Amino acid sequence: MRHKIKPVRLQTKLIILIVTLLIGIIVLICGVFFYLEMKELKTNTGNRALHIAKTISFMPEVQEAMDSDKASDTLQPLTLKIQQEIDAQFVVIGDAKGLRYTHPDTDKIGQQMVGGDNIRALEEGKAYISEATGSLGLSIRGKAPIISDDGTVIGVVSVGFLMENLKSRMEEKLVEISLIALLAINVGVVGGYLLARNIRKDILGLEPHEIASLYRERNAILESVKEGIIAVDANGFVTMVNPSALDILELREEELIHKQITDIVPNTDIMEVARTGHAQENKEIYLFDKDVIVNRIPIMEKEIVVGVVSSFRDKTDMKKLLHTLVEVKKYSEELRAQTHEFTNKLYVLSGMLELGKFEEALDWIKKEYMVNQARNDILFDRIKDEKLQAILLGKLAVASEKKKLLQLNEESSVQVIPRNIEFSSLVAIVGNLIDNALEAVETREDGIVSFFAIDYGNDLILEISDNGPGFQEGTIDLIFGKGYSTKQADQPRGYGLAIVKKEVEQLGGTVEVQRTSDNTTVFTVYLPKNKTYGGERNDKRGNSRG
Repeated sequence: MRHKIKPVRLQTKLIILIVTLLIGIIVLICGVFFYLEMKELKTNTGNRALHIAKTISFMPEVQEAMDSDKASDTLQPLTLKIQQEIDAQFVVIGDAKGLRYTHPDTDKIGQQMVGGDNIRALEEGKAYISEATGSLGLSIRGKAPIISDDGTVIGVVSVGFLMENLKSRMEEKLVEISLIALLAINVGVVGGYLLARNIRKDILGLEPHEIASLYRERNAILESVKEGIIAVDANGFVTMVNPSALDILELREEELIHKQITDIVPNTDIMEVARTGHAQENKEIYLFDKDVIVNRIPIMEKEIVVGVVSSFRDKTDMKKLLHTLVEVKKYSEELRAQTHEFTNKLYVLSGMLELGKFEEALDWIKKEYMVNQARNDILFDRIKDEKLQAILLGKLAVASEKKKLLQLNEESSVQVIPRNIEFSSLVAIVGNLIDNALEAVETREDGIVSFFAIDYGNDLILEISDNGPGFQEGTIDLIFGKGYSTKQADQPRGYGLAIVKKEVEQLGGTVEVQRTSDNTTVFTVYLPKNKTYGGERNDKRGNSRG
């Protein structure tokens, strides 16, 4: 079984990172410091050795001793004393041939000086610093010639400090630096721990992999939610918007993100929620030429409002759903009416047969057949779209039950309703106009409603006419207003034509009504067949509330 590797904690990552960086930086600094300190120590030691060597070379005692036969007896005690005082490893004086007069090891007095670095002092009379390996080991030396009164080089002074001693001193300093570095590392660990705690506090105690998982889930949820969602901070700047909100508002993401919400929607109440901390639920507002239902919830942190989330949904979608439910109810009523009408006809036919009136029954059947056949010829031969056929079949049943005649104009011609004209919109337009026409003729015995449809050219044209009483003079401009009705009733009326007008306008079409000379009321609807709706919107931000 394969085990999932547990992610490393943020606190551990930070401490490891800080310690690694500190160790790397400290090692680098120590290396550079050791190199520079060693170089400076060698330089200072060499300068010191050179200065002492030159001083010794000018001492009168040395000058006098170099001219005597027993120079070693005079110079050896002097150099040993100086060597002890200056803490050098050797102070050696040699003659013009490089033979030692003095040395820390008395057995080596009289022997040739070792190192091969006396040439410049003996031959050129120059004082200098050298680094060479002598009888005592590798050392830094100060060389100075001993010059007589007549300018002749009569000897050389060599003062040396062993490199081994210098390295020991550097190692002591390195130990001190290491202790300081260890202290710095401990401070770094403590600082990393405190920093990690502070970061975890800011991110609500979550680990990076948990934040990444939440971020992916958040994006998936926001994209799947059909409601528009906008989040703003306490200052009103938009921090988040989901695709549904962009679709509803018909804006691009860069037009919203990090913008002041009051610049997008000037009269918005969202800042009121940020100020008071009180949520707003199911509030109906007018936003960018659309009716929307909005909910606003404050984002709280330690009882302080740090932002607001606003979710909203286009009320049009809800209305379409409501209209669809209403039409489904109408269809069920129309099917009931059709069943009831068919049952009545069966009862009539059964009664004729029981009375033995076979000829009358046969004539009646032929008459019904002729009426239905003529109607079906128009319905199925001239109108090919199944959605429109379904609507008309239901309305024919309603008209038959009401004992009114719904005529289908034989000059109608419809192939297929374009996809841009949704079925729910078609039901609302045709259904409401035919229902209004049937109500208009319900008090007339010869009431007739006529339906005509044609899709030649660029428009789908629908025409519904009736021979009802029509409208009072001067009221034609009012009939499409919400709540206007010529009838008195207990329940609210006057919404059918308002729905028709709104649906037609949303489809980019027009609706006309006229009263003809033969006292017929005609409603004509023009619906473009090849147009994409919801394009450019009228920018009414100044009057919108969101």
